[in-house]
Amino acid sequence: MKSTYENSISQRKARLFDYLKGSMQNVVEHGVDVWTEQQKLDATLQHCFNSHPVLKRANLMYAIDAKGVQLSSNIYRDHIDESGYGQSLSSRPYFLNELPEQGIRLSSVYIDKLDGHSCISVVKAVRELSNEDSDELGKLLGYIVADFSLLSLPGENETTEDRRIWMQIKGDPSIRGTLFMQSRVQSPMDKTIDDTISTMEELLQSRGVFHAKLHFSSSRATLWLYDDPYRYRVHTLDELEDACLAYPARSYPKDAVVSPEQIPVIFKQFKTLRFADETVYLRAASLNIINGMVALNFSCDGSHYIPAEEFLNRGEMFWLGSK
Repeated sequence: MKSTYENSISQRKARLFDYLKGSMQNVVEHGVDVWTEQQKLDATLQHCFNSHPVLKRANLMYAIDAKGVQLSSNIYRDHIDESGYGQSLSSRPYFLNELPEQGIRLSSVYIDKLDGHSCISVVKAVRELSNEDSDELGKLLGYIVADFSLLSLPGENETTEDRRIWMQIKGDPSIRGTLFMQSRVQSPMDKTIDDTISTMEELLQSRGVFHAKLHFSSSRATLWLYDDPYRYRVHTLDELEDACLAYPARSYPKDAVVSPEQIPVIFKQFKTLRFADETVYLRAASLNIINGMVALNFSCDGSHYIPAEEFLNRGEMFWLGSK
């Protein structure tokens, strides 16, 4: 089952597909008759480039044969560069994936090495004209490729939806490989963990903090404020003692997914996972009350991003490898 993020990407690609398919078909109809004549093919591609309103948005257009050898020059909006003729493009990202037998295909997004912008390539299959009385496809001749900067294409007015799904991400293999050669060293924050947690709870419940991260091993905290969300604050353990003086009282945000009553329960679970085992232990943890996500980073360098309600439903033994 696809996540909302994956669905959003699929839907946006489908809209780009519909936007681009007609113009690419137009190029093929003009180019198939001159497919083996480079100069005529170049002229045809440039004419299509400059006469079609959609293709005018492209950065570059060219033709390749079925093996990835370039049959045309590099066609730009205002000039033709013949240096690309004859080069092999079989290592390009769109060629390494399955190419279309007919119709068009959109490549994955990549970063253009020349201008540093995100791009997408549109690949259109070119076939010999088939007999009108036959249902068989003509021989595959190659492909027309047009490269577009995403900034030049119609965009979306809204960002994709936030993903409230459980994600587990493995960390550095070298850390995992030496896991059982190490053990937790008591940090200054460990010695005052109850006071630290009480401070964090008030900051989240009453002082306008919506995202708080405790770095247990390095004894520091990182805070994001609802009133100033674009800047984060880093505080040492000593500074945390007076943090409630630094941030004025604020009402609990109405759009928070996590309730004020859940915050102490979540931090109690953080403490449990910090001390539950001397080898596999919590190094850092965070809570975002707006999107309701908990993030955990363990001594094995594995990380979890999990909705708060799911986190609260999991006991200590689950996180330590037993159910």
